[in-house]
Amino acid sequence: MAVVNPFFLEPAGFLAFVKRAAPLVILAAGQYFVIVSGEFDLSVGSLVTVEVVVAARLIDGQESATWWVLLLLVAIGALVGLVNGLVTTLLSVPSFITTLGMLLILSGAVFLWTGGAPRGALSQAFRVFGRGDLGPVPWSVVILVVVAAAAVLLMRADFGKRLMATGDNDRAAALSGVRVARTRILAFVLSGLAAAVAGILLGGFAGVSAQVGQGLEFSAITAVVLGGVVLGGGRGSVVAAMAGAFSLEALFALLNLYGISGPLEYTVQGVIIIAAVAAGAAQFPSRLRAST
Repeated sequence: MAVVNPFFLEPAGFLAFVKRAAPLVILAAGQYFVIVSGEFDLSVGSLVTVEVVVAARLIDGQESATWWVLLLLVAIGALVGLVNGLVTTLLSVPSFITTLGMLLILSGAVFLWTGGAPRGALSQAFRVFGRGDLGPVPWSVVILVVVAAAAVLLMRADFGKRLMATGDNDRAAALSGVRVARTRILAFVLSGLAAAVAGILLGGFAGVSAQVGQGLEFSAITAVVLGGVVLGGGRGSVVAAMAGAFSLEALFALLNLYGISGPLEYTVQGVIIIAAVAAGAAQFPSRLRAST
């Protein structure tokens, strides 16, 4: 990036990049909690869209409605995550199916409510989180730092140990006293909250669109595996997952600088996912022999 665009290394250019990458990095942190627990969350992209569309419809340009709508958006994110977790754990529905179904439900609800053309407008107080600055630093960067610090602290706490144990071997974790279902439900709730925060930032940065969250679920998963997190759970670092999101965003920016974007981005994500899973599968036998 620095070779192609020297402005990237200047403070203003680097902060602009972090500001643009912040929603995906936050989504990757939320997706990490679910993946490291041994599950998937495919609903985050459609949840981001719901957050933006609902915010625009309810605020409709009124500054006074901003704060209670923000609280509602956070509650919606937590509720969707809770439903995903309950269906996956209590009803024993594979998370891939649960969250795919939630993706379709949310996408259909958005289309039914908007007719494909979102109505309303976001207030300036809402958009400041995606576009505004807190002194010399963008608000989105400040929020990203807070989310990253919270994610690191969670993984260093007892919850992180329980989450790792659940993803590594849920039966052994249960026998050792870990409440596996509760741990996975909380992981889904955290993913929903991350999607809510990412939706707030994207709404402020990019405006209102019925496609604002399209494909973000795959970008988040790609970022996590690019950071070395093992699909299947039990292995990986949340810092590496967020670094993977930065790397993916830099790769997309580089493609744009060369005039290569659009469908090729999905191709790149597909190659990364296949390569990462293949590398993990190739290393597993050697790790197994080393452990025995």
